[in-house]
Amino acid sequence: MDLPYQIPAQYPRGNYLIVFDPLDGSSNIDVNVSVGSIFSILRAPQDVIDTGRDVVDADFFQPGSKQVAAGYALYGPTTMMVLTVGDGVNGFTLDPNLGEFMLTHPKMHIPEDTHEFAINASNARFWEAPVKRYVDECLAGKPGPRAKDFNMRWIASMVAEAHRILMRGGVFMYPRDTKDPSKPGRLRLLYEANPVGMIMEQAGGRASTGEVPMMSVQPTSLHQRIGFVFGSKNEVERIERYHREPADVALDNPLFHERSLFRD
Repeated sequence: MDLPYQIPAQYPRGNYLIVFDPLDGSSNIDVNVSVGSIFSILRAPQDVIDTGRDVVDADFFQPGSKQVAAGYALYGPTTMMVLTVGDGVNGFTLDPNLGEFMLTHPKMHIPEDTHEFAINASNARFWEAPVKRYVDECLAGKPGPRAKDFNMRWIASMVAEAHRILMRGGVFMYPRDTKDPSKPGRLRLLYEANPVGMIMEQAGGRASTGEVPMMSVQPTSLHQRIGFVFGSKNEVERIERYHREPADVALDNPLFHERSLFRD
């Protein structure tokens, strides 16, 4: 469904808009890896509420800070729904006997620090210098500038990645890169980055483009793509700081010399 769906005239219309990704991680279905659904709820413009007119694309062009609720469903060994209405994040597990979701994970919280990061390393040759620097430093481990070992993860299902981070911390990166200059990022702003970003921030984490807070980005199209970094607050802020530093500072890092793990 690429265009707004209009509520049929014979039914009452409400005061809210919903945007959603019905099946995130669909490439994993045939190998039985967890997939999910993501949704974002926005307040409808006042004239839509007052007049009952049909909604148009522009009605959805609201920054993530305007969301009134966001959540995802995760279809794995158990079916879970994670939800925020702007007052923290709660997780609910489907009880198949009752056919109802039960509150099992109240007030979910992301630790500020982590030793895990998730990124698709096959795209390393397309990364911008700040991302290369961050990943190189993580992979350098205890002998490197971070002075601790990191684990790298990659599930190729953002819902599953987000859930792991909610449960134990971590940072997820699908940054802007040069692989396809026509796409300034891979993930969709309105129905992937914004709802997951709201969940992360309500759980004490941070969500960013890598340069600016995700919740501040003004959408310009329904299917707009964007770079996305989220997770443990201190790590996301570090990545943002690397983007702000002059290019020569990043490139002077010894990890980018001849023995660099990700040297072009």
